[in-house]
Amino acid sequence: MFVSLQFKLELKREDKQKLIKLMRKQSSAIRVAYNMLKELEKEETKNPHAKIYQRLRQLFPDLPTKYIDSAIYKAKQYTTDKPVVFGGKRLFEKLCKNHLSGKAREKLKKQWRELRQGTLISIGSKADKGNRLMRFEDINGQLCLRITTGNREFIYARVLREPSNGKDKWLTFMAMLLESWQTKSYFPYTVELKLRYREVYGSVSFEIPAPEVKYTKESGVIAIDTNASPIHLAIAEVSKTGELLSYQTISLHNLLGLSQNSKDHQEWILAHQLLDLAIQRNKAIAIENLKKLKKGMRGDGKAELRKRLHNWNAKKFLQKLKRVARLKGVEVVEVNPAYTSVIGMLKYAPQLNIDKDIAGAYAIGRSALGFKEDMPENYERLLKDKVYLEFALKRYEEREKELTKLVEKENNEYKRNALKSELKNVQNAKKLLTNLIQSLQSEPSSCEGANGRNPEQGRVAKTTLQSAWQVLKVALLFPILGKVLPRDLSPLKPVLVEGAWDRVRSRLVPLEVGGASQ
Repeated sequence: MFVSLQFKLELKREDKQKLIKLMRKQSSAIRVAYNMLKELEKEETKNPHAKIYQRLRQLFPDLPTKYIDSAIYKAKQYTTDKPVVFGGKRLFEKLCKNHLSGKAREKLKKQWRELRQGTLISIGSKADKGNRLMRFEDINGQLCLRITTGNREFIYARVLREPSNGKDKWLTFMAMLLESWQTKSYFPYTVELKLRYREVYGSVSFEIPAPEVKYTKESGVIAIDTNASPIHLAIAEVSKTGELLSYQTISLHNLLGLSQNSKDHQEWILAHQLLDLAIQRNKAIAIENLKKLKKGMRGDGKAELRKRLHNWNAKKFLQKLKRVARLKGVEVVEVNPAYTSVIGMLKYAPQLNIDKDIAGAYAIGRSALGFKEDMPENYERLLKDKVYLEFALKRYEEREKELTKLVEKENNEYKRNALKSELKNVQNAKKLLTNLIQSLQSEPSSCEGANGRNPEQGRVAKTTLQSAWQVLKVALLFPILGKVLPRDLSPLKPVLVEGAWDRVRSRLVPLEVGGASQ
């Protein structure tokens, strides 16, 4: 597929003057080439390109030869049965009328001259690293366009372009550029610059390849989970049968202090590294389908977290990842993000003794492979243990009283807002537990054990499984561990494996780290 993309250039004042001078020369060459083409067509001259080239070399001796070839190419695009007015027929006709004078006429005349004289085009080629005369390069983490002005002299212009959405082909172009820089396997692209109201705009035209998808989830996945606190990626390699094969974390703190262009460049490099890993392991990529990210509100008491979320956009990074994957023939499987973090945290982090974020990535990978996450038996028993749930509810009631007092005493607005936010979460947790306890009023206690349960009460209904995971999070984390989002989930292993909350419930005291209190 052949596409053309627009961008804007930012130049130093002296460099812009050099560029405008170069534009005028090639624009004149294009007009001469066009007129010669029309004459040679009438004469039915063979090989008109060679004659035009020789004439342009005589008229514009200091114009690089590639610009002359490109001028002939541009002139051929204009060749039609109708006469061409360089600068625009509509503007020219306005200038020919006498009703304009003074500043209005000068403004229109300036606009017409820009259109007539403000063009520079360079045809790309694979042999010239994409484009000999106007080449995209990375200069200190900034995407720049290197423009040849002649005699081995160059000017560098900063490229100003942001993807408008996840489908913007600019993402594909950037992925292809970075790939060509890394592999030294270049692709041709044509660059054309235009002068508009003293600003320089450009377009780049290139062909997007359509490689066959070679790496699919049939061999497993490399699952990626994005995290903001601390800001990093959690990577889990999952086999096709659902086992965790390997894992790692990649810190992203180095991106926070960079400019947008430098940040984009580093994200492209990271995307390529992750896709190279997937290719090396012969696996697909699995990610969450992030439709909208909450970045918080000013005054919510979470300034540091909000700053990180505003400085790094996970959704934009995943868009880059998908574009690179498409170019490299790697399948990308997007999964619903609902409850993957909770399932990873409560089920796999304590079971496998891994970090909760790695566990979240593992849950994403299993979901991408089509595995359903049933709730462990001891967790189901806990959700039916009315006495334990009443203990958990009491813990939240005590915390609610503490927070209410702290809110009343706190004078700092931002700290008070943070406390209010925690208080609201505690109150929501109370509601969840209260509703669950009320639903169990007419049911027998689950403390009979696994062998004595009513079969109809033995498993959590599939229709309520996701909400059950949320209730389980509320019932387990703060009541047992004393934290809403602890990083170390290993103390939950006795609960998961042995049903150790029985001992907690019997004394109405929380588990100590590492197991039940003695």
